[in-house]
Amino acid sequence: MSEGRIVKISGPLVVADGMRDVNLYDVVQVGPQKLIGEIIEMRGDQASVQVYEETAGLGPGSVVVTTGAQLSVELAPGLIETMFDGIQRPLKAMMDVAGTNITRGIEVTPLNHEKKWDFVPVAKVGDKVEAGDILGTVQETPVVLHKIMVPHRVSGTIEKIEAGSFTIIEPIVTIKGDDGESHTYPMLQKWPVRIGRPYKQKLAPGVPMITGQRVIDTLFPLPKGGTAAVPGPFGSGKTVIQHQLAKWSDVDIVVYVGCGERGNEMTDVLLEFPELADPRTGESLMKRTIMIANTSDMPVAAREASIYTGITIGEYFRDMGYHVAIMADSTSRWAEALREMSGRLEEMPGEEGYPAYLTSRLAQFYERAGSVICKGQEGRKASLTAIGAVSPPGGDISEPVSQATLRIVKVFWGLDSSLAYARHFPAISWLNSYSLYIETISRWMNENVDENWRRYRDITMELLQKESELEEIVRLVGVDALSASERLVLESARSIREDYLQQNSFDENDYYTSLKKQTSLLKLVIQYYEHGSEALQRGADMNKLFSLPVRERIARAKYTPDADLSTGFAAIAKELEESINALVEKEAE
Repeated sequence: MSEGRIVKISGPLVVADGMRDVNLYDVVQVGPQKLIGEIIEMRGDQASVQVYEETAGLGPGSVVVTTGAQLSVELAPGLIETMFDGIQRPLKAMMDVAGTNITRGIEVTPLNHEKKWDFVPVAKVGDKVEAGDILGTVQETPVVLHKIMVPHRVSGTIEKIEAGSFTIIEPIVTIKGDDGESHTYPMLQKWPVRIGRPYKQKLAPGVPMITGQRVIDTLFPLPKGGTAAVPGPFGSGKTVIQHQLAKWSDVDIVVYVGCGERGNEMTDVLLEFPELADPRTGESLMKRTIMIANTSDMPVAAREASIYTGITIGEYFRDMGYHVAIMADSTSRWAEALREMSGRLEEMPGEEGYPAYLTSRLAQFYERAGSVICKGQEGRKASLTAIGAVSPPGGDISEPVSQATLRIVKVFWGLDSSLAYARHFPAISWLNSYSLYIETISRWMNENVDENWRRYRDITMELLQKESELEEIVRLVGVDALSASERLVLESARSIREDYLQQNSFDENDYYTSLKKQTSLLKLVIQYYEHGSEALQRGADMNKLFSLPVRERIARAKYTPDADLSTGFAAIAKELEESINALVEKEAE
């Protein structure tokens, strides 16, 4: 351990002399209260320390002591259902120590080192194991089976392993290494947050992460292991979208990082999530969720660590073979922390004062997502999906954080405040959003859902684009200037917007839609457009076509329970075809 003295303090930045023997990103204890900090720059024997707690009261001459270890997280049973701060200190444990007003210098272990867990071995004595192999399991919650893995860079033969109740720091296995020496290992592993956990092979994402939100699954799908950004102005529904994704996405584990959001908003999340029922299991959603709460009134520097803490925990569960989603809300606040620390380090600023390395830091975060083959002989396939909310000032996505994010992620769900104010949920703009995974996901959808899925999706996007162009003409010369076929485009696009894309988050048959129901519902709207186009060409009356009674049934089809899909939708499709044929025949007479 090395010891130095403070020579300069600037907000959360402390500069200390006499630190020649320390390493970059080592954790240090600052001052008499042993405030937690991290070395972010070295110049000779001077170290610049990013302090994760309030530095008021510190002065030159205070002692800075290095721990000799990088900022790391504890990985073991006890992670699920726990709410941490940005540097993995459990909020409940801190409240038990200091009360409701958290004070500086609190020392608590990230995980409970005294609680015993029932360990069930999977491996047995004599087995040859390597890093990533499953040694045994712990039923952490009714939903999550926590798999205890061979630590990184460990391989050899198991000499001793037994079932029983153990704390996470008690040895559970003895492995004789390839060098002939035997070592014991507990359930607890530690991992530095700034280094990605290793895997055998990265795969191209191709299986969609099904969210039940029609605008996402149909128009702008995200695969498991993909990356997405949700930019939008204040009040446009970024947090609501992330809540829906956390609840409905077909992933095994959710890591929710509140990175610098307002305190009251994060409080709502902490109170609401335990009350939400997990639709997959019936248990509380918290039974497969980890929360990292780092609000805007906490020290700025801690925001920068929270995003790494979250993704490292996500990688740990991915290595067990689970599909994991990490929600970062929001990366704009994290970037503001980078900007403040860069300014205090007197670095050359980039655009709008952000550091020149903003894009590379964002890329380092998002590149840790992916679909992988995990370490270990079993060859488990798993994924880590990263979804970051971006809060551009005034909703202007031309600002640096939004633009840097868009250069990295492959799915862009652009929120529109006008849709949100019109109570159109989800408020994702179909004109500004995109997904670069369409080709790979289309193949999966065509094979597993409907062979015409890609065709329906392309027609839908084409109608919405045409509607936008025709609305410009309508504003100038009125709707009467449009031809019958153009009027049909407007009617069909309105049906797509109101009857398909808009969802009712309070209706049990509409807040989540299965892929089968999505395709059946979209097919009805497309059939109305295609049959209507043919009818107009054969001389049908435009106004009668628009006022067919079956259109009301199409509009209400989204409230059809999944159990009635085959009969209900077939009946509507039949009535639609018969109604249009009757209209054409009547005109022919």
